[in-house]
Amino acid sequence: MKAIRYHEFGSTEVLRQEEVERPVPGAGQVLVKVVATSFNPVDDHIRLGVLAEMIPTPLPITPGLDVAGTVAELGDGVSGLQVGDPIIAMFPLHEHGGAAEYAVVAADLVTAAPRSIPLTDAASLPLTGLAARQAAVELAGIKTGQTVLVIGAGGAVGSIVVQLAVEAGAKVTAVDGPQHADRLNGYGAEKVVDPLDLDAGPAPVGGPFDVVVNHVRLAPENLAKLTPYVADGGIVVSSAGPVPADEARSVRTAGVWVGPDASHLADLVSRIDNGVLKLHIADRRPLEELPTIHQDASNGKLLGKTLIVVA
Repeated sequence: MKAIRYHEFGSTEVLRQEEVERPVPGAGQVLVKVVATSFNPVDDHIRLGVLAEMIPTPLPITPGLDVAGTVAELGDGVSGLQVGDPIIAMFPLHEHGGAAEYAVVAADLVTAAPRSIPLTDAASLPLTGLAARQAAVELAGIKTGQTVLVIGAGGAVGSIVVQLAVEAGAKVTAVDGPQHADRLNGYGAEKVVDPLDLDAGPAPVGGPFDVVVNHVRLAPENLAKLTPYVADGGIVVSSAGPVPADEARSVRTAGVWVGPDASHLADLVSRIDNGVLKLHIADRRPLEELPTIHQDASNGKLLGKTLIVVA
């Protein structure tokens, strides 16, 4: 089968298209005929080797933490799934495997794919959706009537955070460039502000806020500037570096560390099929272009959530 792998950590040049043997599912696993995977920024960090100590992963690595496809074969002991079922899943951070024609994944990580969108597009959901859900639901616990500031709201994770917060009944202020304003307003954000507007402090943008969620990688000194945007007793959640707490004001802080969870993914799928959650996909490109996608990401040229179409 066709796959893209790398046998050593390094620049995008280590990514190679290869012919490899089709994997065989073991007990408790399923073989997936892959339709699509997607690029996530952590893919770049893992390939560079900067996370090798934190997330030990044996080489060679087939990148792609997201997978959408159909069940091709069931391993021993797997129940509740049938060959041909359309599914999605997120791999554990130390496994991967989406950038190939077939992939093996633990059956308990698999979720039925959304029925209301193309299966290919569903590959954009697992990691970003689970990260957004962890931030908005599990860590921040956003509730009706709260005020929420989402920084990096136009990105793949931030866009879902905005929608989850709006669905929870919060009043959302989204922070991102003006090119995202119409879409974010369409998600229900009450206000969309330019990142530069944050330089004036919390009051001009309607703060401080009960919840601040940050998805923009900033220097530590700039992350520290976000703490005053949180109201007394509130929380700041960040997926892009730690934001300091403020014990004197009972301001809490939490970091997002995403992992696979089939039940949480199923919850997100139901929101898509119920029409309350939309996915924004910036581009769809063939598997052969994965090295170029990594290069574009490294150069800051990736337009947004990019799908890698396998079949």
